[in-house]
Amino acid sequence: MLNDPLFILVALACGVVAVILLIGISNFGREGIENSKRANKFMRWRIIAQAVAVALILLFVFIRRQGGQ
Repeated sequence: MLNDPLFILVALACGVVAVILLIGISNFGREGIENSKRANKFMRWRIIAQAVAVALILLFVFIRRQGGQ
């Protein structure tokens, strides 16, 4: 499975979501209006990245069920 490019892409997408989440959470802990705005921006990016990751996971499952590799 590690040789499957789509699996690697799914894993990278999940990693990106995790990194964005950690950065966003760390910004929530800081005081100030700018940090709050930045944290909200990261959380919006996380939602978009998470939607992409879920779509890739569904595509991966669909292709696997069709008998692809």
